[in-house]
Amino acid sequence: MSASRIVYLNGEFLPFEEARVPIMDRGFLFADGIYEVSAILDGRLVDNAAHLARLDRSLGEIGIRNPHDSAEWERLQTELVSRNGVTEGLVYMQVTRGVAERDFGFPPADTAPTVMMFTQAKTVAANPLAAKGARVITVEDLRWKRRDIKSVALLAQVLAKQQAVEAGVSEAWMVEDGAITEGSSSTAFIIRGRTLVTRPLSTALLPGITRASVLRLAAEADLTVEERLIPVSDALEATEAFYTSASAFVMPVIEIDGRRIGDGTPGPLTRRLRELYLELARAG
Repeated sequence: MSASRIVYLNGEFLPFEEARVPIMDRGFLFADGIYEVSAILDGRLVDNAAHLARLDRSLGEIGIRNPHDSAEWERLQTELVSRNGVTEGLVYMQVTRGVAERDFGFPPADTAPTVMMFTQAKTVAANPLAAKGARVITVEDLRWKRRDIKSVALLAQVLAKQQAVEAGVSEAWMVEDGAITEGSSSTAFIIRGRTLVTRPLSTALLPGITRASVLRLAAEADLTVEERLIPVSDALEATEAFYTSASAFVMPVIEIDGRRIGDGTPGPLTRRLRELYLELARAG
């Protein structure tokens, strides 16, 4: 957490160490807020219009007014990226219901939302994990019922990710009623033959932005798409597997619950999808 980093908070670009949020902020007290993360590649935002549309939808679903239109959000993001000199990494955006006396009910309608952004420099294109492949474990899905909303209430995901850390693997795929919902911070995919399989959208999972792009790219990789539930047994028998997110792009999975997937190396179709996504991201 570099002291030289510039963050954005409620209309101001500030040094990291000077940014402060009051303890009565509802994001801190109730996790009453929404967030988004866009990737930065070659100094440009990736899939950003879709991320901003999802931010707007999530805010609407919980009744927080969007403080900016998409053009203003992008202007602020671009300025923040420029001020921090980030050419590859992430920009994080968060909006909470604002600061008010602690009460479960919503505060007065004129309460200003708290708006915050920061950047993180990170290797996303040449991530070494993509070359060797990720290992994942399955864990019980303990989350609430509106997972389509990108809420800052992430405790269940934190606990799932920590299980992955303690198991020495990269990600946890969460399971409900015997089927994989999604990763702790990603969307799960398997490939069987030349069929790309992922769970259909519903309130059970987040509508992944990278997910949507990969589904559009499937035809270029000569893959058919099937959206259905994925029992854990199907994942273990997959030809290939991978997960997607703004920070991982397309990440090959070589092992699930200690069981090797395919020949235990990143599969050719997954590698092709990653190449195609990188081309798309760089093309802007």
